[in-house]
Amino acid sequence: MTDPYGFLRIPHRSSVARPVEERLSDWNEVHAGQPLLSLVSEQAQRCMDCGVPFCHSGCPLGNLIPEWNAYATHGDWRAAAERLHATNNFPEFTGRLCPAPCEDACVLAVNGEPVTIKNVEQTIADQAWEQGYASPQPPERLSGKTVAVIGSGPAGLAAAQQLTRAGHTVAVYERADRVGGLLRYGIPEFKMEKRHLDRRIGQMRAEGTTFRTGVRVGIDLDAAELREHHDAVIVAVGATERRELPVPGRELGGIHQAMDYLTLSNRAGESDCASPPVTAAGKHVVIVGGGDTASDCLGTALRQGAASVTQLDINPVPGGTRTETEPWPVYPKVYRISHAHQEAQERHGTDPRVFSCATVRFEGEPEGPVRMLHVTEVEPTSRRPLPGTEREIPAELVLLALGFSGPEPHSGLREQLGLTLDERGNFARDPAFAATPAQQRQRTGHAVAQGVFIAGDAGRGQSLVVWAIAEGRAAAAATDRYLTGSTALPAPVSPTDRPLKA
Repeated sequence: MTDPYGFLRIPHRSSVARPVEERLSDWNEVHAGQPLLSLVSEQAQRCMDCGVPFCHSGCPLGNLIPEWNAYATHGDWRAAAERLHATNNFPEFTGRLCPAPCEDACVLAVNGEPVTIKNVEQTIADQAWEQGYASPQPPERLSGKTVAVIGSGPAGLAAAQQLTRAGHTVAVYERADRVGGLLRYGIPEFKMEKRHLDRRIGQMRAEGTTFRTGVRVGIDLDAAELREHHDAVIVAVGATERRELPVPGRELGGIHQAMDYLTLSNRAGESDCASPPVTAAGKHVVIVGGGDTASDCLGTALRQGAASVTQLDINPVPGGTRTETEPWPVYPKVYRISHAHQEAQERHGTDPRVFSCATVRFEGEPEGPVRMLHVTEVEPTSRRPLPGTEREIPAELVLLALGFSGPEPHSGLREQLGLTLDERGNFARDPAFAATPAQQRQRTGHAVAQGVFIAGDAGRGQSLVVWAIAEGRAAAAATDRYLTGSTALPAPVSPTDRPLKA
């Protein structure tokens, strides 16, 4: 176990990010370089080894956090990596991208600073690769069953790896030219360098998973035909239908969806072009939206040399502490500063966010580029415009980061596979497989169509990378049970998961 008095004598210390001016001059990760192992081991000692580890309930994967904290404390990185990979296929992804709800559920967070779980997780994962503990795990024998996975984001990759290791023959179909989904083209390099993704894809290829890129299932390849040639199909296409901002002037040039902007930037990073065709260089940039995608656009625009960046959030500014409606161990909506916000503050001297603010209209020359946003303050609860608060914000590039509403409706998958939509616009899953928590743990993901399973945002809606991996693992267990009658694959379902509905 860890030091029973560690949380009393050891102060909270997170891994230090690189200086702002240094990281704004390149595209390397904010925390480039291996954290000090001694610091991580020391911080792991703060784990209380609770009798009831609430961090488990805060993690959709049910990560065995106290166990690998104990191994990290003693520098046993091999054992720590084994316990970490027991519940998480891609801890190097979550250690960099997950907002760490486990830390808000840490018992120490009741009245103080939690264990730096995310830092420990990333370090264990990186040590696993550096020390050779993440070698491929091909199956000892093949089952003779074939599975097609549509989509190569974190849900699809997790499902594919689990099923390949179980002995099934798995082919992953990806419409883009490279594997990875939003991990490849949606996540900026400064949050996760693509070498981590490439390394994991290489491991999966060595285990026997095959990848077919540039194939739009439902358009280039009929999904019903794909189903006929495989014993099961997993749909993990994400929720990529972007929300729009239907206000006057939307047709003006220079107004782009955030994901298009991030994709072009990432393609430039992959050397597909010398520079992205849409760039913030020398421009006044306005980002509409307050989530992670908006923060990613902010960090990207700063690195491209934007003259100024303003981020508009229709929500009121969150408080600095939990409210009565969000008690511990719930993940609270509190005022948080991302690395991109910190960079903007140091570069321009102020927080780039404007809260309780809505866009009224765009202004520019007829058939020309946008030049101005007209915005207004809104009432915090109803979001109704407040009279007399309208003002103008200069804008030469506007990025819409308003989230996603569900799977793309014109992909052909719904009709060709006989899928239906739930009340939220996501692909529905059979309610008979979600009557009890026990059934959820065993069978989460079964679609209404026979032999078709739904994983990740396609069925859950826009969510976190850790949820995508958890759902991919659950869908893999459901598929394995469908193919063989039983399964030894774990299927994590957090007690906080919402029931599946038809």
